[in-house]
Amino acid sequence: MKLGATEFFTSRVPELAVHLPGVAQRTPPALTLLACLTILHLLGLIDDRKALGPWVKLVVMLGCAAAMTLVTDTRLFMLLDGHVGGPWLSVVVTVLWIGLVTNALNFIDNMDGLCGGVTTIAGACFLAAALLNGQWFIAAMLALLVGASLGFLSFNLPPARIFLGDGGSLVVGFTLAFLTVRTTYYDPGDTMRSGGWYGVFMPLAVLAVPLYDFVTVSLVRVSQGRSPFVGDQQHLSHRLVRRGFTKPAAVGLICSLTAITGVSGIVLGSLEPWQAILVGLQIVLTLLALAFAEAATSGREGGDGDRA
Repeated sequence: MKLGATEFFTSRVPELAVHLPGVAQRTPPALTLLACLTILHLLGLIDDRKALGPWVKLVVMLGCAAAMTLVTDTRLFMLLDGHVGGPWLSVVVTVLWIGLVTNALNFIDNMDGLCGGVTTIAGACFLAAALLNGQWFIAAMLALLVGASLGFLSFNLPPARIFLGDGGSLVVGFTLAFLTVRTTYYDPGDTMRSGGWYGVFMPLAVLAVPLYDFVTVSLVRVSQGRSPFVGDQQHLSHRLVRRGFTKPAAVGLICSLTAITGVSGIVLGSLEPWQAILVGLQIVLTLLALAFAEAATSGREGGDGDRA
């Protein structure tokens, strides 16, 4: 049963619509987020019951990302505004980032406890960043995301009694993706709170493992002449199981790696430049070690028709 999708959605939306302080002053963006989450939830529920084409989901997802970006004027690389075409370039980059993170979280919803565990850890990392920067409204939303994920995990850990499905994982991924853009990682005008400019790479550090899964799965599928959005068992979690891990152990390893890269992301902006370089190298080497370790089993990996 994929009741987890509705459980997660209903735990997020009432809080967003009623209890968060400051929603009244943020009505347009709050209503836009509510509408986007509702659309994605319904889209996922329909897809869970009658599979939609992957491109239908992608178009709707990017449409929601564009709506949130334009209505809230939440953009990456806003420093480009002073250049010709800069604002629109930042809009495109932001929409693609939200789509990438949403898909990455949707992709890792393939084993009990995995998507919920990664979301909890990543959300807690961004919550810490928001609190450190005094972004109380964003922190409150991230706290709701983490709380809902923890509540869901209590029923989703092996053996799971409820599951997210697309109706839940799309909501989880989109919420986290949007909040990564809203969170401030570097403010050149705030010398008291803001650290080095390289703090802007925190989202890449925190989400390094799910992004690694998304990229490697997509590359494998494309190399086999298939769509990157057609489900199979090429995911990192499945590959770990084929290497001898139990499913709980594979989930635990991925969550542990996410915690390691997440903590690295939190401290990134507070480090000296040479220390930040070392942290970045640590994350890159971790992912390279995973890639080299998996290369030995690449010839034995095959698709079993699992969901993306």
